[in-house]
Amino acid sequence: MATVNVFEQYFKAECTYNNVKRHAASVLLISTSECGNIKYEIAVNFFPHNADDDYAISYDAYFCKTVYEAAGRRSKKREKELMNELPSVADELAADANGVIYWDQPLIEARIG
Repeated sequence: MATVNVFEQYFKAECTYNNVKRHAASVLLISTSECGNIKYEIAVNFFPHNADDDYAISYDAYFCKTVYEAAGRRSKKREKELMNELPSVADELAADANGVIYWDQPLIEARIG
């Protein structure tokens, strides 16, 4: 099994989960290939970020949704299409957790894999 973070970026965010206030979120597009099949997931992970240099990631506020799964392999064209969907799907995941992602306030540069 090969798992690749196609996209990862941290943003300012707000969410309270397990009675802990979170002030940031990592947003990811994850590709997993195995036995001739490909799966893409969009994930949002809220973490405390209590100071500008606090990037300790907690994984108890992690939410994901499979957005594509089929026989095949990675496709740049498909990944581009999924990147267009990423903000709306991530916003849905955040809203389900009573959180919000501030897209206009990135905390790190995007990591493209």
